[in-house]
Amino acid sequence: MTQLNTPYPSTAYLTGFLHSQGIQAAQVDLSIALAHKLLSVAGLDAIHAQVIAIPKKKHTAGILFFKEHVELYRTTISAVVRFLQGRDPTLAHRIVSRRYLPEGPRFALLDQYVNSQPHEGDALDWAFGALGLQDHAKHIATLYLNDLADVIRDAIDPRFEFVRYAESLAASQPSFDQLHNALNAPHNLVDAYLHELTLDALSTHTPTLLLITAPFPGNVYGAFRIAQTVKNANPAIATVLGGGYCNTELRELNESRVFNYFDFITLDAGERPLLAITEYIRNKRPVTQLVRTYTRSHRYIDFKEPDVALAQTGTPTYVGLPLSDYLSLLDMLNPMHRLWSDGRWNKITVAHGCYWKKCSFCDVSIDYISRYEVATTDVLIHRIESLIGETGQTGFHFVDEAAPPKALKSLASELVKRKLDISWWGNIRFEKSFDAELCQLLADSGCIAVTGGLEVASNRLLKLMKKGVSIEQVARVTRAFSDAGVLVHAYLMYGFPSQTEQETIDSLEYVRQLFAAGCIQSGFFHRFTCTVHSPVGKHPEEYGVKLSRPQNAPFANNDISFLDGTGIDHDAYTAGLKKALFNYMHGIGLDLDVRTWFDTTESHRVTQKGTRRRAMLGVPSTSVHPDFIERALA
Repeated sequence: MTQLNTPYPSTAYLTGFLHSQGIQAAQVDLSIALAHKLLSVAGLDAIHAQVIAIPKKKHTAGILFFKEHVELYRTTISAVVRFLQGRDPTLAHRIVSRRYLPEGPRFALLDQYVNSQPHEGDALDWAFGALGLQDHAKHIATLYLNDLADVIRDAIDPRFEFVRYAESLAASQPSFDQLHNALNAPHNLVDAYLHELTLDALSTHTPTLLLITAPFPGNVYGAFRIAQTVKNANPAIATVLGGGYCNTELRELNESRVFNYFDFITLDAGERPLLAITEYIRNKRPVTQLVRTYTRSHRYIDFKEPDVALAQTGTPTYVGLPLSDYLSLLDMLNPMHRLWSDGRWNKITVAHGCYWKKCSFCDVSIDYISRYEVATTDVLIHRIESLIGETGQTGFHFVDEAAPPKALKSLASELVKRKLDISWWGNIRFEKSFDAELCQLLADSGCIAVTGGLEVASNRLLKLMKKGVSIEQVARVTRAFSDAGVLVHAYLMYGFPSQTEQETIDSLEYVRQLFAAGCIQSGFFHRFTCTVHSPVGKHPEEYGVKLSRPQNAPFANNDISFLDGTGIDHDAYTAGLKKALFNYMHGIGLDLDVRTWFDTTESHRVTQKGTRRRAMLGVPSTSVHPDFIERALA
């Protein structure tokens, strides 16, 4: 599964492209179909049958609560799903009463958090007020589904997630063994449902060529299960795997067992490889002229042909997808963070690749970053109007690696000129080009939010990673967006090579000040990961790290273990950084010393020899001036 609120865009993109080439194609989203199979009365009955068969010693708090309240779950599940689809908004009144839905362990954590905040009244009134009825109910209904997800994970499949299913089986796994063993294990309930849905789709569409996209490691197990069902049902159907996972993890594939499931695996932009495959299976092209494709004999073939121009890739289409079936969820009480799970967004791309493509941590050597091509404003306007006409919805997510300021300015001007009312958000670089005037123009054109990378908030490290921005510049750009009424999310990083403990604490202080100054409204800290495609992975000596590559990696190969010469255990700061950010996103603790969020008992350091020794974690006080961001803004 990827998202429950909106289709992942790759099938819409490729279906539109194939139609533009006169090729008959249909698309199916088995992700949302699987979710509905589980989140139904019949699904809950099947889950309950599994639960009662589990020995009591393995009963978790979630399982015990589910067993006790199973009848209440059965009577409410269909109504909750309808509500989250937007089909039954008046149900919100009953949901917010806190007497309608069963409230399991997830609610206990929520109430613990709510009760720790200064407010008057009951439950979530402090967050939603008297009139935030729909959002209030949506959050409660989301927690209700999360309780059910916990039961599925505890009782049926410990790998289950609504978003990242069985991710560990595929993420940077040098060997195919774990995935092979999982695929050859007996079906559990989730596997059985996916098997049924796949057979239903085959009987409906009777394809000769089946394309399966796996954008993330959490989609790979499901992709292979689908292909397994297809091959067992009809080996004559040619199966193709593509998507972001292949592009980053399978570039050195040398594992024959993969081709028990897939006839072809394509890399990078899919249009040109798919055209070549369709011509090959119709005997119009020899196998030696396939493009960026692994074949069943696991020979990589890359007959050199230019990629399809962005203007020629066709308009995405959602024809065939059940757009009214998607579920709008609200899992965090932050207005920016909700965009990833709430609402159904039409997806378009302003530009392929990244116009900057210098960041040391990024996969700058791969096509999805390195090949930059921008669409014209006329093409973008045509695609926007076509999607509005097809879907009846005016929400757009620009799924760029980094949308270029010049192209956004041109598009925004045309949207305003034509009085074409849309709501849109997307990813940018915090370029100085985004001044107050441009940010206001983007807001006038319908921009509601932007995301961008601040990464490690340290000017020394920003320079080392060739980010091309400074903290002062980020402050001014994000404030310009916020002043225009545009929400801002910052991607944050820690553990970059040579980062010191002092820089980690100072980075958090910069982030605190950005929140306090109203520059950003949301953020996410992730641990730096070294990939084989990044400048750090290709030239580790320039960053003071030593890589530890697997000796044999016939399957996935992306993340690389490394030893930083500083010997700092950055993981010791993980909990504190996440705790601080969670509170900042809810407007809490912005006046506290950043050291407040860290457990100061003990941590571990890694010595130069790679051994671990215990040491007291004396969290340093910040060296950042308390008015640094305010001065930068002034």
